[in-house]
Amino acid sequence: MCAIKTERAADAVAQHIQSLILEGTLRPGQSLLAERELALRLDVSRPTLRDGLKTLVDKGLLTAEGGRGMRVAALGQQAITDPLMNLLTGSAALADDYLEFRDIVESQAAALAAERATDVDLDRIRTSLSRIDNAHAATDAEEEAEADAELHQLIYEATHNLVLLQIMRALSGNLRMDVIHNRGRMFSIADTRKRLHEQHHEIADAIIARDPSRAAQAAHAHLGYVRDCLRHVTEEQAKLDLARRRQAGGGLAASRD
Repeated sequence: MCAIKTERAADAVAQHIQSLILEGTLRPGQSLLAERELALRLDVSRPTLRDGLKTLVDKGLLTAEGGRGMRVAALGQQAITDPLMNLLTGSAALADDYLEFRDIVESQAAALAAERATDVDLDRIRTSLSRIDNAHAATDAEEEAEADAELHQLIYEATHNLVLLQIMRALSGNLRMDVIHNRGRMFSIADTRKRLHEQHHEIADAIIARDPSRAAQAAHAHLGYVRDCLRHVTEEQAKLDLARRRQAGGGLAASRD
């Protein structure tokens, strides 16, 4: 009878941690508490805890840290790092398609966040917005880009759509690099940094005001602006490259005496 009870307790431990992973509370790559503290927190014996954790390791949800405890596996990364995905997100020719995809998803996500966000979600969005404000005031481009990516992730969380959250969280690395890369290219256009700062406020303010329509419109306007800016930068770079090729004869013409 004791063995049955222990087995059920181990299953309950596994199910509880699995649920936290699914809902996004435990993130990919996040370390769990040390075994002793984790057992106390879950009110189970350490052998029972080990059995429950082994179940999750076998499922590929947790990985051992070489005697230093357990870590949530890098879930979703294998699919997202598929060679085809790398081609899609790394192709300059498809950059506008990727931004269009973000526009479709993020406009709807902003509307859902405005409808579904809890007070805790809104507090976290306010905190992220303050982080953006501080970085903007300090002219810290790197910190502002990181805070920008964080705000987008918090909006996904505030939708309380677990499928959307997990898919976009798996794409978080691509999103972060996209934000940093795009900002670097767009800052050659006057007032871009100021406009992006204002747009993030418009999105967040609409969500905090619980106005789904305004939130969706603000997110759509933001991604539309990013797309227009990057098209302009790409076109101007193409003109410059052409002018340089003409000047150099394409590298194939003999120099004039």
